[in-house]
Amino acid sequence: MMENSKEEKVTSVSTENIYKLNGRVPLKKAIPFGLQHVLAMFVSNLAPVLIVCGAALVRGTGEHLTSAEITQLLQCAMFVAGIGTCMQLYPVWKIGSKLPIVMGVSFTFLGSLLVICTNPDLGYEGMIGAVILGGIFEGIVGLSAKYWKRFLTPVVSACVVIAIGLSLLSVGMDSWGGGNGAADFGSWYHLLVGTFTLVVCLVSRYLLKGVYKNLNILVGLIFGYLLSVIFTVANIAPMVDFSGITKTIQEVGFFSIPKLVFFTSHTPVFDLGAFFTIAIVFLVSAAETTGATTAVCTGALERDIKMEELQGSLAVDGLSSAISGCFGCIPLTSFSQNVGLVTMTKVINRFTILVGALILILASLFPPLGAFFNSLPQAVLGGCTVMMFGSIMYEGIKMLKDNTFDERTMIIVSLAFCIGVGVTQTSGNFFTYFPSVVGEIFNGNAVAGVFVVSLLLSLVLPEKKKKKGNENM
Repeated sequence: MMENSKEEKVTSVSTENIYKLNGRVPLKKAIPFGLQHVLAMFVSNLAPVLIVCGAALVRGTGEHLTSAEITQLLQCAMFVAGIGTCMQLYPVWKIGSKLPIVMGVSFTFLGSLLVICTNPDLGYEGMIGAVILGGIFEGIVGLSAKYWKRFLTPVVSACVVIAIGLSLLSVGMDSWGGGNGAADFGSWYHLLVGTFTLVVCLVSRYLLKGVYKNLNILVGLIFGYLLSVIFTVANIAPMVDFSGITKTIQEVGFFSIPKLVFFTSHTPVFDLGAFFTIAIVFLVSAAETTGATTAVCTGALERDIKMEELQGSLAVDGLSSAISGCFGCIPLTSFSQNVGLVTMTKVINRFTILVGALILILASLFPPLGAFFNSLPQAVLGGCTVMMFGSIMYEGIKMLKDNTFDERTMIIVSLAFCIGVGVTQTSGNFFTYFPSVVGEIFNGNAVAGVFVVSLLLSLVLPEKKKKKGNENM
C-alpha cells in the first residue's frame, strides 16, 4: 500500500527518503529542502510581531516598546517557531503529530491582540498573559479532541481547507504587488520581479531532475532575490533594503540568546477579560490547524487523519503558543504556506523539515542572519507562494469530492462560503452593531466564518438515511 511505503520505519540514510516520512536524508540534500521551508514562511512569521508589538503599549505608562526590544522579539519569533516545529515533528508524550508541519507566528490573532495590547490598563504585559493562558487552553482542547472530533465531519473539514486556500490568495497577491500597505504597491518592478520568480519556479519544476525538481521554490527565491539586488544596485528600483542588517547589529549584536519574558521588565499580567477576548480566537486557530493537518494527511500521505495526529497537532498549536508567550511573543499556528509546499512537492521527510527548524533556531541566535532573510522582497515571496496557496485549495476540493453530493452537502457548502467568505468582502463592516470581539474574529477571517457556518449546518441539517440494500447512495 502507498501508505505503508511512505510511512514505514526506515533506518538507512538515502536521498530517496525525502519522499518518506521517516528515515535520514544526507545533510547536503536536507539543508536546501529545509531552507526552502524557512524562506517560504520567514517574512510571514515576523510580520505579525512587527504589527502587534509596534502598536503595543507598556502597561501603565502609555509608552511603546523600544526598537531594540522589538528586534529581540523578532529573534524570539524565529526561536519559538523552530521549537514549535520540532515539537510537531518529534512528539513528547501526546504533544506532537509526527507530521511534516511547520509552525509559525499566526495572523489569525491580530485583531484581538491589538485590542488588548493597545489598552493602557492591559498593554503588552496583559497581552502576553492572555497568550500564555490561551495557549494552555487550546492545548487542553487539543488533547481532548476524541470527545469532539465527530462534529468535524468530512464536509466541514473540506470547507475549512478550501477556505484556508482562499484566504491565502490575497496574501500571495499582496506580496506580488510589493506588500500590503506599500507606498509603491503595484509598481512595474514588483510585478516584473514577481512574474519572473513565478516563471523560474515553473520552469525549474520541469527542467530539474529527480528530487531536485522539488527545490523549484528555492530556485525561484534565489533568482528573484538576485534580480531584486540587481535592480537595487543599478538604481533601477529600490527592491532590497540592507539597512536592517546593520541596524540589527547595532541594537542586538552578532550573537544573542532569546530571553524569557519573566526576566525582563515586562512581567506578564494575567487578566480574565483579556483571556476571554482571545480564547475564542484560539478555537478558530484550532479549526485552521485541523484543516491544515488534514490537508497534509490527504494531500501528501494520501490517507485520512488519525485521532492521535489531530490531538498531537492541536496540543502543539496551543502549548507552543504558551511557550511563545513565555518568550514575550504572540501565538503560533501551523503555517498554511508550508502545508502548500508539502502537498505540492510531496517532500514529507521529518528529518528534512527538522533541518529547516534548526536553521530557524540558528537564525534566532545570530540576529543579523535573520535580518538578512528578512530583506527578501515581498514581490519575490508573492511569485513563489501563489501556486503553493492554490494547491491548498486544490487539496480541499479533492477532500470535498469524497463526500456524497446531495442536497445537504450543497446547502452546507453553498452557505458556508457565501456567508463565511461573503462577510469579509462587504463594502462596510458587516458586524458594526455586534460586540467588537465578533467583528475582530469574523470580519477579516474567512476561515472562521466558513468553519462556524459549516459546523452549525452539519449539526442541524438531518443526514439522509441510506436505504437497505443500496450501498452506493
